[in-house]
Amino acid sequence: METVINNSLWVEKYRPNVLENYVGNEHLKNIVKRYLEENDIQNLIFYGPAGTGKTTLAKLLVKNLDCEYLYINASDERGTETIRDKVSGFASTMSFKPLKVVILDEADFLTIQAQASLRNVIETFSKSTRFILTCNYVERIIDPLQSRCQVLKIVPPTKGAVAQHLFNVLSKESVQHNTDHLKDLVNQYYPDVRKMLNVCQMSVRDGELELDKQTLVSSNYVDQVIELLINPNSFKQIRQVIADSNVNDFEALYKALYERMDEYTSRPAEAIIIIEEYMYHSNFRIDKEINIMACISKLLEVSGKVVV
Repeated sequence: METVINNSLWVEKYRPNVLENYVGNEHLKNIVKRYLEENDIQNLIFYGPAGTGKTTLAKLLVKNLDCEYLYINASDERGTETIRDKVSGFASTMSFKPLKVVILDEADFLTIQAQASLRNVIETFSKSTRFILTCNYVERIIDPLQSRCQVLKIVPPTKGAVAQHLFNVLSKESVQHNTDHLKDLVNQYYPDVRKMLNVCQMSVRDGELELDKQTLVSSNYVDQVIELLINPNSFKQIRQVIADSNVNDFEALYKALYERMDEYTSRPAEAIIIIEEYMYHSNFRIDKEINIMACISKLLEVSGKVVV
């Protein structure tokens, strides 16, 4: 007798398989519902912040369509050989299903050459194959690809909807929890639902949710960094704040450094160039903390607040 093994990871175990269970993005559900009724889709680009449901929606679509599908994580396979060998190979084979779908997850990591090659594949196999691209930054997808796809923004669910989703998961897992803990999680990690679920699962002890405050992000760490940038010789203090924050993705901090630069520098034009440079390079760095601290160092230097 075959043994069925359930996925132990909550992010996968509670990934919705039907549209009714998908959290948020009510504005997209009618579009997706129509696709499912017609058993056909357009070529799609889903874009938005990390952990907000782009991949979930793409997988939900292919699971509810009568189709064969190929899933590729483009952050791992980002070159033209992936498009030429895997994508073209899949699209060109005969299928017993009425439709074939290719999911290119994190497609903003594809090289420019790979994206150009993909453009031709989409046109060549337009009768039988559809493409779903997901990305955090749609501006990194070349215009010819965007023009061949319906571009849809994935909007993060409301904090209330996220809290309800966490409550439902904890209830199904029979985990005792404090409402304040859910509030802390949502405030700390919003809009990254994936991160919240991972922290929840990691924090369960003997059937009870016990959050370690040391593992939570300081909710006001961005404000602390901006305030410290005003002061001279604050590099070490800022480094400590960022180290204590337990943040792995500094997108919110880069955005704040740009939007609030008038608070800490009298040379905004130079600050913008620095922020843009380090924000771009952050996508290719394994240790993003080193990258953000290099950015902070440059900002302090250009503002004349570092003693060399």
